Amino acid sequence: MAGAFAGKTIVVTGSGKHKGLGQGILQAFADAGANCVVSDLVIDEEALTVAEDLRERGAEVAAIACDVSKAEDCCALVAGAVERFGGIDILVNNAGIGFKMKPLLDVDTADEWDQVIAVNLSGAFYCTQAAARAMVAAAKGGRIINIASQAAKTGFPHLPAYVSSKHGMVGLTRASAVELGKHGITVNAVCPNHVTTGLGAQQNEYFSKLLGFASVEDYLANMAAKNPMGRPGLPSDTAAACLWLASDAAFYVTGEALNVSGGEEMH
Repeated sequence: MAGAFAGKTIVVTGSGKHKGLGQGILQAFADAGANCVVSDLVIDEEALTVAEDLRERGAEVAAIACDVSKAEDCCALVAGAVERFGGIDILVNNAGIGFKMKPLLDVDTADEWDQVIAVNLSGAFYCTQAAARAMVAAAKGGRIINIASQAAKTGFPHLPAYVSSKHGMVGLTRASAVELGKHGITVNAVCPNHVTTGLGAQQNEYFSKLLGFASVEDYLANMAAKNPMGRPGLPSDTAAACLWLASDAAFYVTGEALNVSGGEEMH
């Protein structure tokens, strides 16, 4: 898809981590010619390295800090993208917290519940609203893609806030799609299975012990054996789905929650 997104601008939240899902998505769009906005809670050396990698791929890049749990930060992120590149064509709501694992009966309201909902669900809403306002004002349509999860379709133990937030993200996707279609804006969710990024590595450690595996390696081997395609997900799998959903070929697809799970999730 070289050059397919030339002149387009993509903003990906939570994209400042090396080998993270957000970086993988931006790399795919940079290779396809898009202007890229790296965004994370802070723009530190790691995020600047992510940005530099995108420049080496030929992309024009901006790096903008954003705490997605704050509506004003989300508005500033979109405003910064518009100021730097003249508009925003694609938003990917990727920022999320998935490493607070604890049994439901032990969850602390303020820490484990409120924080996860604030980032994963409220943050997606704030960014969606800000980006949609800019897209409607520009009158050129747009694409909003929410990175949900297999946990948006199926319940998992010790992740009550995460599972609830991802189910809610699919609801936000559908509600947004209904209202924004008349403006030529599609809104879809991508639901990956387990992807071993930095966040995923913390889950691996926790669940391998919880489920009684001798090692993380044994846990991952079991995960691969249960998957019809024989492996966990990769950032490139999710990135490929985002490329398609953002393309002209997917213009008539909106309000969907697309599984990208190697057949592990089928509903």
